Amino acid sequence: MTTDIQDDILAAALDWKKAGRDVALATVVTTWGSAPRPVGSQLAVDGEGKFIGSVSGGCIEGAVVTEALDAIADGKPRLLDFGVSDAQAWEVGLACGGKIQVYVERLDG
Repeated sequence: MTTDIQDDILAAALDWKKAGRDVALATVVTTWGSAPRPVGSQLAVDGEGKFIGSVSGGCIEGAVVTEALDAIADGKPRLLDFGVSDAQAWEVGLACGGKIQVYVERLDG
């Protein structure tokens, strides 16, 4: 079941596609331990790097946007793994250690 925020993200992605913009969608597909966003959280990115939504509360968004731009360019989906120890977590802005997987795909059609 999607939330209102996720509906807004998908609506924005659809609007961008209708306007002729390239779009990729990133979705949290698994979490383990502490994770800032639950499974199903999404982030839409257009070909210029504009984005809406969140997959991590800001911790890894930059890396996900970069991968989304690459997915737009080459058309290949990717499964990204992000995980840190408790000690490393503080350095990258996570409250504590954990792992998330994010699936990134270009939206075609």
